[in-house]
Amino acid sequence: MRIENDIKLDYADVLLRPKRSTLTSRKEVVLEREFSFYHSPKKWRWVPIMTANMATSGNFSMARTLSEYKMITMLHKYYTIADYQEFFQTFDNPDYIGYTLGIREDDLIQLAEMKQAWLMDKFSFICLDVPNGYIQKFLEVIKSVRSSFPEHIIIAWNVVTNEITEEIILAWADIVKIWIGPWSACTTRKMTGVGYPQLSAVIECADAAHGITNKEWNCGLIIADGGQQYPSCVAKAFGAGADFNMFGSMFSGFDESGWNLVEKNGKKYKEYFGSSSNHALIQNYGKKETHRASEGRYILMPYKGSIHQFIQDLFGSLRSTGTYIGASKIKQFPKCTTFIRVNRQLTTYLERFESDDNA
Repeated sequence: MRIENDIKLDYADVLLRPKRSTLTSRKEVVLEREFSFYHSPKKWRWVPIMTANMATSGNFSMARTLSEYKMITMLHKYYTIADYQEFFQTFDNPDYIGYTLGIREDDLIQLAEMKQAWLMDKFSFICLDVPNGYIQKFLEVIKSVRSSFPEHIIIAWNVVTNEITEEIILAWADIVKIWIGPWSACTTRKMTGVGYPQLSAVIECADAAHGITNKEWNCGLIIADGGQQYPSCVAKAFGAGADFNMFGSMFSGFDESGWNLVEKNGKKYKEYFGSSSNHALIQNYGKKETHRASEGRYILMPYKGSIHQFIQDLFGSLRSTGTYIGASKIKQFPKCTTFIRVNRQLTTYLERFESDDNA
């Protein structure tokens, strides 16, 4: 047993320090960013924000809408080949969608069948999703998928430490997603005690990934996922070095989010649940195995209507952050960021006050 005494931070523990800026308008802040990758020969340029691959956010309806804004939808892993065949009859924007699978035998069989049916050409991203990215089999599956799909952009998740981030990139993934536990619908930290304060995880894993470069000076990349309650958290994640930002709760509750609309006590709600919740396990696999514990929650999220206004507000908030810190591009956020540690008790009080005020 050992204890690390270094201070680790979440998004609520810091604010961004304003700096002198030559920008005259929010319009000058460019949200699109261009990427090259450590392994994949593809190039990608659009807005580096994506949905979580949850049933309540990573669906076909969301993909159609977010593609209009040049954002990515990580589709959930419960669609069938027939579902995809129908979807691609009316959708053909591979830059904006990711195919998600786990490392179960059934997942790998469907991936092979998707390839045989020429459906994988419709995707730029392949996303390998396991709750625990530290198991050896995960690395073996990444290498196997890369051998079958040498040109796709491969994303692997979930981890929160620098050394495994490096190992996953060297095992042929292009992007590593940084997350264990800080979702509103995830209870991994409460159930297992495992986790890492998200802001510090992003800072440390970004440093590790960006330190791995190839002959063309393309480096490993990371996605910050989870723990983001407000658009300000998205800005902080970019400032901490995240190349992409992913979230589920902020993309849930809308018409485009899919899943069921529920009325309760005269108010409308949308169902929202973690992928490891009892609800998701029973819904998608027909049962919860006896050796498993639920590590997610089922939530009724207030119905938010159409997502378009939220996206406008999100983009406007990021552009506003750029003008405050002097960053004219998303790529410049880390260079222009200075974090100020704040009194956590005060910020918690203010968040509660703001929540009560808006109730």
